[in-house]
Amino acid sequence: MKNFLAALIFLMTFALMNVSFAAQITSDGYYNGIRLWGKVRVVTSFPDIKVQVVNSFPDLRVQKVSSFPDELGKWQFVTSGEDFTIQFVDAFADITIQFVDAFPGF
Repeated sequence: MKNFLAALIFLMTFALMNVSFAAQITSDGYYNGIRLWGKVRVVTSFPDIKVQVVNSFPDLRVQKVSSFPDELGKWQFVTSGEDFTIQFVDAFADITIQFVDAFPGF
């Protein structure tokens, strides 16, 4: 019984830690005041947002577009004139994304 209770407490603590580290994307598509659509430049240091690409359960589904990045999750990758910058990371990301061909957003 003690082992069961210890395991239960551990699992609950772990679940609460995961919730506290979840990305804080608002319901209208902003992260820390940055709208998550528009022109995006990839940098290797000092990004506005650190991004991890995942295959399932992303915080945001992203569609690469060549023009009119005017909806949540539509990103046009540029080398200058960006709305915000990102850095791709393997751990400790601010948000997780999944690249999709259609239906970007949540």
